[in-house]
Amino acid sequence: MNMKRMRSRHHRSGGGGGGGAPRHNNGQTPLNRNHVFDSNGPDLRIRGTAQQLFEKYLQLGRDATGTGDRILAEAYFQHAEHYFRILNAMAQAAQQSQIERQERQQQRQRHYAEQQEERRPQDEENESTEGGDEQQPAVSEVSAD
Repeated sequence: MNMKRMRSRHHRSGGGGGGGAPRHNNGQTPLNRNHVFDSNGPDLRIRGTAQQLFEKYLQLGRDATGTGDRILAEAYFQHAEHYFRILNAMAQAAQQSQIERQERQQQRQRHYAEQQEERRPQDEENESTEGGDEQQPAVSEVSAD
């Protein structure tokens, strides 16, 4: 039996143990608009962001349509649709995180306002017990004649 072949069979798999970094979000693509994808298209390999890949496959599909290759054009348009869906998922995730961020900010503002309301009666009570009956010394005005 060939030793090279035997070694290649026992090569470390992507999800196995032993020293590698864990995969992204259980195999899902991270929703970061600057994430760079490696795309294996129908007849070429392209690297870029989802927006760049969407535009590139769309253009390749138009070019293939222009040359009359409907099958290749459809394959490119399917790839473009895939990256279009990724872009939509990223936009929805960004919108959802913005809504959550605004809700947290409003909650912090409400909490702060409640704390201020709780402190006001205590401050007024402290002022009345600390000699609120005493009059403040008058400040005389000095004329500049």
